[in-house]
Amino acid sequence: MKNKVVLITGGTSGIGLACARAFGQAGARVVITGRDAGRLAAATAELQTAGIDCLAAQADVGDEAAATRAVAETVRAFGQLDVLINNAGLSMRARFQEVDLAVLRQLMQTNFWGTVYSTKAALPHLLASRGSVVGISSIAGYRGLPGRTGYSASKFAMHGFLEALRTELLPQGVHVLLAAPGFTASNIRHSALAADGSAQGESPRDEAAMMSADEVARHVLEAVLHRRRTLTLTAQGRLTVFLNKWLPALTDRLVLRHFEKEG
Repeated sequence: MKNKVVLITGGTSGIGLACARAFGQAGARVVITGRDAGRLAAATAELQTAGIDCLAAQADVGDEAAATRAVAETVRAFGQLDVLINNAGLSMRARFQEVDLAVLRQLMQTNFWGTVYSTKAALPHLLASRGSVVGISSIAGYRGLPGRTGYSASKFAMHGFLEALRTELLPQGVHVLLAAPGFTASNIRHSALAADGSAQGESPRDEAAMMSADEVARHVLEAVLHRRRTLTLTAQGRLTVFLNKWLPALTDRLVLRHFEKEG
């Protein structure tokens, strides 16, 4: 990744910050986005202390103008863009019959439209560099999960968008990667939205038993270097995708039983 420029949306924590570390340590110049100025400054300082050439771009990627501005700031600072990692995302935990529909709109705006806006702005530069577009998706993009209707819908939409884009861009040599981590120890569950749109503020799962964000980032880096089409992580995640394809009715029951443990 030496002399490559990587833009990572939602780079202040979790998988986004871990990707900034991994790509930066591999030699890339990194730009991270975030909505909160304080967290953005802290993440940038951490990366720079580690010797990574890093720039911060404050932006809510669900806002088209802000997403476009983040790309422009990246190119203005470094003169090019080689990898876009669409990582910014929100999750939720609420039954559909109880959830405020504004929650679903908010997830779609960030998770799907944030990817679309950032990719649209970055595409001319990625065409010039024959670079990579990465979507940090989820197993929920392959298999709908109970209590996460809006999250699953946004990730299914991301999958469809990036798969179609990959096919369109085959002649131009732009690489498109769909990365689907399984359950990962990251901040996304702590900031997951409840039925009324408030942050739930806690995780119902044992984070210590999950794959770390740094491990996910190492896999994403390798997948970009080898220009892989898809990346599905954790044995549980790969098994879920396999069973859902070949034994969907059984998978319905298994998934429901698994998530009922959340209460």
